[in-house]
Amino acid sequence: MHFCVIKSRTIKIGFIMLLVLILLSLSINGATSAQVFFGYAPRKVPIYSVDTTEKRVAISFDAAWGADKTEDILAILDEFNVNATFFLVGFWVDEYEDIVKEIDASGCEIGTHSNTHPDMVNLSKDSIKEELTTSIEKIENVTGKEVTLFRAPFGSYNNTLLDVTEELGLKTIQWDVDTLDWKGLSAGEMNNRVINKVQNGSIILMHNNSDNILDGLRLILTTLQNKGYTIGSVSDLIYHDNYTIDRNGIQHTN
Repeated sequence: MHFCVIKSRTIKIGFIMLLVLILLSLSINGATSAQVFFGYAPRKVPIYSVDTTEKRVAISFDAAWGADKTEDILAILDEFNVNATFFLVGFWVDEYEDIVKEIDASGCEIGTHSNTHPDMVNLSKDSIKEELTTSIEKIENVTGKEVTLFRAPFGSYNNTLLDVTEELGLKTIQWDVDTLDWKGLSAGEMNNRVINKVQNGSIILMHNNSDNILDGLRLILTTLQNKGYTIGSVSDLIYHDNYTIDRNGIQHTN
């Protein structure tokens, strides 16, 4: 009786091992069949931050609604001798073309934030591509410069979206420090959020038309520079070649 039980278990173990070997030999959409079968198929991840020993961070602004504070933001950045990255929605570019030109002339970087600000996870691959190519064309027509960065509306993404951005040669950028400026936080509250979370290689999220953005930006830049951080655009910070992104969205150089 014991022999039959042991033999049965051995057969089961042998069968499972054979199944795993078969699954490992197959591939589904870049993932092994074993990964799909056992439920750990890899999920693509954007860049949330950068692995670096240097005290360097990036400031980024999303622009989708309103522009009356943008010129003052540019003036503050210039006062602190800091570049930043602006992620612009296509319909914002349509409405504020002159300000897009000012952002570009200031030396700041411009990326796309989609064309109409949808949750792109709910779109088909073709619709995603249309959102991106349309917005890129609008920006490039104004600036004459190639768009290489993208930030997803609401920070919402999936593998389909990241497949398309890769096809279009875009790097998808998230953030690891959120000022929550859009919630109407005071300058001090925004500054505290940044200081409590910032680290080497952080990407800081702000918005161009939030209530207290001007006071908040000035205080944040002052605090970061006093702490020895070099502040720049996203492209100043990230690696452009020979890199990997781990499952936490941290970009590492190879």
